[in-house]
Amino acid sequence: MSLRAEGMPSGLGTGLGPMPGTDPTEAVRIVSGETDFAFLPELPSRGVGADPVGRAGAVLIDMPFEMVHDVYRLTSHPGSAMRRANDFLAWDLDAVEEHWETEGLIGTGRLLKVQVCGPFSYAAQVELRSGHKMIRDHGAVRDVVASMSDGLSEHVSDVERRLGARVVVQVDEPDLDAVVNGTVPPLTRLDTIRPVPASLVAQRLEEMASRIGRPMILSAGPRPNSQVRPLLSSYAVTVDLARPLSDADRDSMGEYLDGGGIMLAGVVPSSRPRVLPTAEETAQRMAVVIDEIGLDRTVLRDNIIVTPSSGLADAPPEWAASALRLAAESAELLAQDPDAL
Repeated sequence: MSLRAEGMPSGLGTGLGPMPGTDPTEAVRIVSGETDFAFLPELPSRGVGADPVGRAGAVLIDMPFEMVHDVYRLTSHPGSAMRRANDFLAWDLDAVEEHWETEGLIGTGRLLKVQVCGPFSYAAQVELRSGHKMIRDHGAVRDVVASMSDGLSEHVSDVERRLGARVVVQVDEPDLDAVVNGTVPPLTRLDTIRPVPASLVAQRLEEMASRIGRPMILSAGPRPNSQVRPLLSSYAVTVDLARPLSDADRDSMGEYLDGGGIMLAGVVPSSRPRVLPTAEETAQRMAVVIDEIGLDRTVLRDNIIVTPSSGLADAPPEWAASALRLAAESAELLAQDPDAL
C-alpha cells in the first residue's frame, strides 16, 4: 500500500466543501444526513471572509489581513475582514458540534473532512503590504506554508477535541498550475512573477502533510495530469471526471491508481442535469473509466471516493442534497461488487 492510501478511507461518497446558502446549521444537516464521509461545509455566499481565501486566512497564525480594494492584503493588525473570517469559521464549527451532539455522534470516531485553500494558491491571491502578490516573494511563501502547517494542526486538533472525529484534511490548490508555470497575474506587466519549481511546491506540501499528521487530499484543479501530483507521496487527489479525459490524463490516472493512490472521483454532476442519473448509472460510468484505463475493477472498491465534479455553492439546495446522496449511493455500489456493474 502506498503512503497515499495510508489512513485514507475509500468506498465512500463525500463533497468537496462548498455548499449553497448562508445557514451553517442547514448545510451541516444536509451533509451529515446524506453521507457517511461528512465534511465541514463552506458557505462562500456569505461574502468577504467566507470565500476560500478569507477562510484560509482565519486558519493562519500571526498573519493578519484586511480587504483592500477588493483584494486580501496582509496588515500589521487584524482588520474587519479577518474578524469576519474568524467568526464564520467559529460559527460553522459550532453548528457541526451542535448537530453531532443532538444526533449522538460526538466521540464516535466518525469521519470528518476539513478543507482549506492551500498555501500556494493563497500566496497567488493575497498581497503583501507593498501591494505585490505574496507568491512573488519566496520567503513570504515559505512563511505561509509554516503558518498554515501550524494553524491547520491547531484547527484539526480543536475539531478532534470537540467532536471525537477522525479528521481528513483537504488542501485546495486551484492556482497551482499558474504558480508552477509562472502565469500568476502580476501587479503590473513589468512586475514579473517567476515560476515556482514543481519540486519545491511538492517539497513544501509534503512538509505540511508531515506537520499535520493526518490523511491528506490535494485538490489542484480538474485535470489528473499535473506536474506536482506525481511528486507527492502522502496525498490523495481529486479529479473532475465531468470533463473529457485526454490520453495523458488516462495514463496519469492509471499510474496513480495502480500505485495505490486514493482518488476522489468527481463523477456526480455539480449542477442539476435535465435527466437525473441513478446511482447504478453513476457507478457504471466510473467502471467504464477504469475499464478504459485498463485497471482491475478492484480499484473501484479500494481506491475511489465518489464526489460531485466540483463544489456545490451555486447549486440549488435540493440538488446539493441529491448530489451528495448520489455520491454516497454510487460509492456503496462500487464497494459492494465492482465486477457486477
